[in-house]
Amino acid sequence: MRRTTVRIDETLLNEAKAFAARNGRSLNSVMEDALKQLLGRAATVSERPRVELVTAGDALDQGLVDLSPGAIKEMLLQEDTEHYLEVMRDEAARREHSRQRPSTGR
Repeated sequence: MRRTTVRIDETLLNEAKAFAARNGRSLNSVMEDALKQLLGRAATVSERPRVELVTAGDALDQGLVDLSPGAIKEMLLQEDTEHYLEVMRDEAARREHSRQRPSTGR
């Protein structure tokens, strides 16, 4: 594909970018459709290159992670518990370390 430089009014370009964003499209596809409409050609889906979306899940189309409210609550509780235990281990280690320091004799 050959690249060509085109000058476009900045306000018009910003409107086109906003339209593309609102509609989940690329600016390029919006511009192509506008030109096709202007030139009297129907924009068809078959003219656009096919895009393969990468997804996660298994063959039965079930997610690999359960994102139900109950499962999320359980994950957060587990994370909180792990953090609490880590803090308690660190605190116990600090206390043990402070007991092992030699006294300064004061």
